[in-house]
Amino acid sequence: MGISPRQERGLPVYSFMKKISDEKISQPLIKPDRIESRSYQLSLAEKALTNNSLIVLPTGLGKTIISLIVVASRLSEFKEGKALILSPTKPLVEQHTRFFRDSLNIREEEILTFTGELSPDKREEMWKRGKVIVSTPQVIENDLITRRIDLEDVVQITFDEAHRSVGNYSYVYIAKRYLEEGKNVNIMGITASPGSDEEKIREVCENLHIEKIEIKDESDPSVFPYVYDRSLRWVRVEMSEGLKEIRDLLTGILDDRMKKLRDLGMIGSYAKDLSKKELLGLQNAVRKKLIREPSSDLFSAVSILAEILKLKHAVDLAETQGFGTLTKYLERLKNEGVSKGGSKAAKRTIGDKRFTKALYLSENMDEKNPKMEEVKRIISNKLMKNKDSRIIVFTNYRDTAKLVVKDIEELEGARPIRFVGQANREGDNGLRQSQQVEIIEKFKSGEYNVLVATSVGEEGLDIPSTDLVIFYEPVPSEIRSIQRKGRTARRRSGEVVILMTRGTRDEAYYWISNRKEKEMKRVGRENHLVQRQEDQKKVADFDEEAVEVIVDHRELRSAVTKNLEEKGLRIKVKTLNVGDYVVSDRVCIERKTDIDLLDSLFTKERDIFKQMSNLRRAYERPILLIEGEDLYTRRNVHPNAIRGALSSIIVDFGVSILMSRDSEDTAGLIYSMARREQKRNRRLPSLHDDKTSKTVREKQEYLVSSLPNVGLQTAKSLLFHFGSVRSVFNARKEELMEVENVGEKTAVQIRKVIDEKY
Repeated sequence: MGISPRQERGLPVYSFMKKISDEKISQPLIKPDRIESRSYQLSLAEKALTNNSLIVLPTGLGKTIISLIVVASRLSEFKEGKALILSPTKPLVEQHTRFFRDSLNIREEEILTFTGELSPDKREEMWKRGKVIVSTPQVIENDLITRRIDLEDVVQITFDEAHRSVGNYSYVYIAKRYLEEGKNVNIMGITASPGSDEEKIREVCENLHIEKIEIKDESDPSVFPYVYDRSLRWVRVEMSEGLKEIRDLLTGILDDRMKKLRDLGMIGSYAKDLSKKELLGLQNAVRKKLIREPSSDLFSAVSILAEILKLKHAVDLAETQGFGTLTKYLERLKNEGVSKGGSKAAKRTIGDKRFTKALYLSENMDEKNPKMEEVKRIISNKLMKNKDSRIIVFTNYRDTAKLVVKDIEELEGARPIRFVGQANREGDNGLRQSQQVEIIEKFKSGEYNVLVATSVGEEGLDIPSTDLVIFYEPVPSEIRSIQRKGRTARRRSGEVVILMTRGTRDEAYYWISNRKEKEMKRVGRENHLVQRQEDQKKVADFDEEAVEVIVDHRELRSAVTKNLEEKGLRIKVKTLNVGDYVVSDRVCIERKTDIDLLDSLFTKERDIFKQMSNLRRAYERPILLIEGEDLYTRRNVHPNAIRGALSSIIVDFGVSILMSRDSEDTAGLIYSMARREQKRNRRLPSLHDDKTSKTVREKQEYLVSSLPNVGLQTAKSLLFHFGSVRSVFNARKEELMEVENVGEKTAVQIRKVIDEKY
């Protein structure tokens, strides 16, 4: 094949290992007798040292060991260099850190863990002394954007779970910066499942600047001796009669809504059902058309589509989850429908008598859940045979995870725990990263022996003793399916059991993921060699005259800040109570996406007008920048209501409004304003008192509104009637009752708060 791309670029091909013994790897930076010598790992590591490589290897076969070998070799070659290992979650970062500290002949204080729990200043100081940094990608991306660190001395980066390197994921930006800054570049992506879509694999390779894909599976002669037996069986359960009745009621409503779409001419007369993907595509198309040609039919179609998506989800839950999870969802839908700000789609759904009956049946049906009973039976049998077993139950939904834990707590010998992500959702608190790490450690030690996990448990967790994995439902994603299966048979034989409700989409999802797994292997082999295109574009050098923007730290989650940095702006991150981007001493920008703006118009806690008032007081030239093209179609709100709100922001508050298509367009506008203000007008960014002082009037209203049953309007009435806060507080009960909206009960409570001894 001739010379490698690395040789062609004038980069050296490094000697692979100093010495390889028959049974253990021997290398100066790897502790002796720690790592078993496996030919396939050594071969893949050698190739990864020669080219930027994507290593595809089944779970449990030592992708992290390959990273260790590559890191040790690169650090041996470049004495002053650093290595960076990136992994998506804190539990994985903690896991990798322990492994590298146990395996490398490097001082423990030079092998560092970076997560968001460390302050940026602390990370900046630690980066300077670190040799091996194990980190979540988001913090590295943020530190690169804010110029706290650079990648000049990094001689190796490992991207764990490399299939994530698509779209705006942090891996993409980090790889780009590494190519621009690194003096001695070596990139390795590792994954068990790159995906079956050829375009996605190509995107991953382009984003990580991969030169070669290296694939080995269980059938490879060098791998086969190390593969533990993993049996796979699927268990079909029958849908209960009660669930069938509920499903039929919901399907009846769904069919009626589909007919309405056909009557509106949105779908053909032949279309009886549409997949979720098709519905979302249609919804997007209707919204775009609505912008160009507003009509009552298109508004109706948007609302009906929203209703159909809700109903389809309810049917899915009936078929795949059972009563508990379905009931919780139907109750949430009912609460949305009866709430003041609820969507018309939800109100129309809960107004249908069939929905009312479905909810009643779901709440009162005295039937056992067939899937739940099967899970209990499988776990009980496993623990009877081996009380030291470790079992993972995977489910798509948090509600189901909670119900599974509750049910299997009753089983003898079962010690279950729920394992979910960090986000808080509708009264269900997530787990902090430190809690996730603690749960994994307790599961390994045996304090818990059944882990009931959502998707957060699918990637990378190395729990060698897990000998049974249960899919509560199949998943249509080949990546997720492979990741789930890979949690067992890592150091000993294991079993995978997939539950499917007969005659439902469970069966379809299973065969979809099965087909995609086969396709993934075919695509990977056919794209074995990846030609890389050099990207010579460099970020502008930062000098004393560079344009600067002060950015609120919460905006680091958006792609705007990244785009600004790529345009050559210096980013300073602060916590702002007013605005999101400060480009001069007089210009401050509040950025809102179209959906954020709509939420802040109709949600009291996110009052847009209060935000605009604060922005106006703090800065001479305040700007509201609205990002997105669906402002008039995102929610079923009449355009005139939105236009009225925008008019008020401009006329009443004196705030200018700009519109942008997307994050890139937003960054372009901010860049243009910052450059104009700083280069032409010589006005540098300056933080005003972002904790803007309230006026005396506002402070008075605030004090009085804190009294029992007194809101802002009543507070204003009291102050207007009595003339001052002191007079309000001195007023007798009878005097208070003279004010509109203040009855005897409220007056008594006000006097009690004021008069009662502390």
